[in-house]
Formats: sequence, structure tokens, C-alpha cells
Amino acid sequence: MIPKVKICGITRIEDALFVTDMGAHAIGFIFYKLSKRYIQPEKAKEIVKKLPVFVLKVGVFVDNPYEEIIEIKRQVMLDRIQIYDEGLLERLGPDITIMGYRIKDHKDIIRAKRSRAFPLLDTFHESLYGGTGISFDWALIKDFGRPFILAGGINAENIRSALYLKPYALDISSGCESAPGIKDHKKVAQVFNILNEKRAFL
Repeated sequence: MIPKVKICGITRIEDALFVTDMGAHAIGFIFYKLSKRYIQPEKAKEIVKKLPVFVLKVGVFVDNPYEEIIEIKRQVMLDRIQIYDEGLLERLGPDITIMGYRIKDHKDIIRAKRSRAFPLLDTFHESLYGGTGISFDWALIKDFGRPFILAGGINAENIRSALYLKPYALDISSGCESAPGIKDHKKVAQVFNILNEKRAFL
């Protein structure tokens, strides 16, 4: 099965429309103000208005209070919430939540396997939450045992290796950028061309 694709860190309407046309199943908006890919909710709302209804709109939150998350979800009309704080999961509910895990060792893998929400496996970094451009040791998840989203430095050079892990979805951000928040349409096309080639042989 070819995984679904979420393109994260969208800040421009032209990028959102391009990746959607290429075949992205989901679009990610970063509402963490310390991120280089931060987008104001008002701007994200305008982008969402122009997207097809079948594309999932995901909001990424780090250290945002519950009330702010709920308000932005309502304002921007988000379909899913991606968080890194397990303490918020009980209030948000697992049905709409993607739970991000920054993988450093087997202890992080165990936590992710036990998650009540859909787990997203990303690279651990002391100060960054996603968009590191670095892949973690994928050997840690070769027998993960449940559907997951794979993130962390995925690009046209390593996406074939990522497919061997059989993720439910790929979360791609820095691997298809020319600068933080600015998608490189050539790199995006390369990624989807590889996926389409794989799909043609199934």
C-alpha cells in the first residue's frame, strides 16, 4: 500500500494548492509561535477556504493551552489536531488527535505504541518540534506493529527507504522546501513522482 501524504508547514496559498494538486491527502499548519513555519490563524483560515473539502486540514500545536487550541480549530475549520503533550489528549479526545512522539530510543517507541491517539513518529531534538530535516534511526520501528505516521527528514532521496517501513502516512516538511515555510515545487513533484511510480507497479 502506498502511504498517504501530509505536507506540513504550509504558509502560502500557492503551495497549498500545488501540493493538493500533486496528491497530498492532508495539509499541516503550524500554530507554534516559536516555529519558523508559524502561520497566523487568520491566514490559515483564508488558505483553508480555497482547499478541496476532501483534503484534511491539520493544526500542529506545541505548548498551546487547551482553550486556544479549541478556538483555533473552530476558527480555521481544522479536521485534526496534532499535539506533543499527552496531558491534552484526554480533553481533546483520540478521534481527532494525532499524537506526536519525538523518537530517541526504545522508551519513546513503547510510549508511541501504547498511545490512544494515532501516533506520529518524528525525530527528537532538544528545542525543535518537527521540521528538523533529520531522520531518526528507522531501524527502531521496523516492527512497530500498528499504523503510524512517519516524519523526520523525509525527502526524494530517502523516501524509498521510508516505504519499506509501511507507514500509514508520511509527514513531509523540510524535505520539500527551499526555505522554512516555502515549498519547493520541484522537490514536491519529485516526491510524488516516486510515489506514483510505486503505485503504478502495484
